[in-house]
Amino acid sequence: MSAARYRQAGVVLTDRRFLVPLDHAAPDGERIELYAREAVAAGREDEELPWLVYLQGGPGFGANRFSGTQAWLGRAVQDYRVLLLDQRGTGASATVNRQTLPLRGDARAQAEYLTHFRADAIVRDCELIRREVTGGAPWTVLGQSFGGFCAVHYLSSAPEGLAAALITGGLPTLDGHADDVYRAAYPRVERKVRAHYARYPMDVERAREIGAYVLEHEPVLPNGYRLTLEAFQSLGIWLGASDGSDRLHFLLEDAFVRTPAGRELSDAFREQVAGALSYASHPLYALVHESIYGQGGPATDWSAQRVRGEFPQFDGAKALASGGPLFFTGESVHPWQFDCDPALRPLREAAHLLAARTEWPALYDTARLAANEVPVAAAVYHDDMYVDTEHALRTARAIRGLRPWVTNEFEHDGLRAGGPRVLDRLLGMVRGDV
Repeated sequence: MSAARYRQAGVVLTDRRFLVPLDHAAPDGERIELYAREAVAAGREDEELPWLVYLQGGPGFGANRFSGTQAWLGRAVQDYRVLLLDQRGTGASATVNRQTLPLRGDARAQAEYLTHFRADAIVRDCELIRREVTGGAPWTVLGQSFGGFCAVHYLSSAPEGLAAALITGGLPTLDGHADDVYRAAYPRVERKVRAHYARYPMDVERAREIGAYVLEHEPVLPNGYRLTLEAFQSLGIWLGASDGSDRLHFLLEDAFVRTPAGRELSDAFREQVAGALSYASHPLYALVHESIYGQGGPATDWSAQRVRGEFPQFDGAKALASGGPLFFTGESVHPWQFDCDPALRPLREAAHLLAARTEWPALYDTARLAANEVPVAAAVYHDDMYVDTEHALRTARAIRGLRPWVTNEFEHDGLRAGGPRVLDRLLGMVRGDV
């Protein structure tokens, strides 16, 4: 482990790197390097403090790059030495993308490599890192979204490593197939779209106009992304964030400009959409997204795409032809994205192999969760577009001693939007103060 220490306002930061097995079932085999940033309150860097490890949402996103004591970090360092871990394949930890994956070989070898990037491997990484940084003492895990899925696996597989678990918007279904997840998701997305149009009724026609243009022209965005109607609809992923409806409205209101060749999508619109739709910064999200629901049995087999066919209101071409509103879609990955996105095109075959895979091991031990003794608090966002509330509450009831905080004050990004207040509430719950 190497370490470099530096300062920002209110915190002392240390870059830390760890070597862990690629395959924890073969501990003497290939090893990969993981990166984490340690944060401690300025003036307390030499104190003995309990540890809190943060697991980011995704899958496929590295830990937050905070400036000083931004957001929830300022509250966390009041009590903890914090480890902001880039989970394997994200950020600076064994980066996975179209540039690095060819080092593994052909598509089959790439797909096999990617089977080692789920919650089970992430938790085993955490256990090796914990023993190194805490000297064996248990630590607290803070899991946001997919990080919460990892925290539930942690409770299932290595609860002895945990002093407490804090979960925000991340209680997974324990035994549901991906199809169950998306059958619950599409109606939630429809409600979010209807709520957006109720707030911004002018966007009904704007979305239809843009959709009709895209359907006719399929423009190529500045980064080489081929903008199809389905791709345009996928901007609805924003609607699950606290400011997402406003962002979508501002994007739609200035989409067109007049040119010598006629009415066209503006450069500014194309640039914003390119940034919103590209997976260049987080391709692992697209590659393994549905596999986080794989637990043996049937393959995920592009579940979101298949299940979408059960909800004809999301058929954009039919909506445009019938004069109805164009429904945006939400958090889902589809095979056509591997044709549209230049960051994903080279990974298309590996993605199809993962979608066909059936040998995913189970992630959750329901008997162990039912006997849980680790203090757990979970924020469940009542109108969460990304994680089904009923699924989350069913899981909350299945984990002994878990204290849920059900609120509609925040969207899925409550930890970002609510920051210190959300974390303070969860800490009070596991300590019995709330």
